[in-house]
Amino acid sequence: MKVVILCGGMGMRLREETEYRPKPLVQVGARPIVWHIMKHYAHYGFKDFVLALGYRGWMIKEYFLNYDAMNSDFQVRLGDKPEVKYLESHGEQDYKVTLAETGLEVMTGGRLKRLMRHIDTDTFMMTYGDGLADVDLNALLAFHRAHGKLATVSGVRIKSRYGILNLDQDGNVDHFVEKPMLGDWSSAGFFVLNRKVLDYLGGDDCVFEQDTLQRLVAEGQLAAYQHNGVFYTMDTYREYIALNEMWAAGNAPWKVWT
Repeated sequence: MKVVILCGGMGMRLREETEYRPKPLVQVGARPIVWHIMKHYAHYGFKDFVLALGYRGWMIKEYFLNYDAMNSDFQVRLGDKPEVKYLESHGEQDYKVTLAETGLEVMTGGRLKRLMRHIDTDTFMMTYGDGLADVDLNALLAFHRAHGKLATVSGVRIKSRYGILNLDQDGNVDHFVEKPMLGDWSSAGFFVLNRKVLDYLGGDDCVFEQDTLQRLVAEGQLAAYQHNGVFYTMDTYREYIALNEMWAAGNAPWKVWT
């Protein structure tokens, strides 16, 4: 099954890093965040990836073109019959990665529409190149197949960044909760989609999260898989630091692979 990863945005809120590289190549530990996302999917057997490129997409192409050399010892034979022999294998031997240019300023729905030529199955998965979670992808897929709608989004409850005050009519605090879980569900990405979603995609200015999902909701074609585990996004430098601190401390709950 194909796994689409949206990798084309400019990451304006993380300019400390994205001024020099696309956000999917910003590192958590010694690896780009897109590597962490792909390892998650591969853990559940999904290893056929389609990356929607945009901002500095050539850097992502270079990363994968040089992947074997950068992650293996190798031997080079020089001369008129050059040869490269890799002396060891890495854990990503059987990944298939399609790198699709989808434009610099194209919106998320437009990017998906542009790369649909690379989707040859009725069902595929999609997520963003800056979000980490421990979603059980097999359970997610089973949920999608059971409800029969065109689209499934993974929903999570987000913890408040602030303490919550309950006040009485005189302004006195009668209850305080430090950073509680918020009651509403939020989108974590990690979609499962039927290719008929193509009919809900507009032009290059189509925003998947607004235009496409709103139409699917209106027609009763979107269901939410309730994920009660962890979800982290890397939108800001603060979140970048937090993810790297978790990884360095050996406390990275999105690392479901061995």
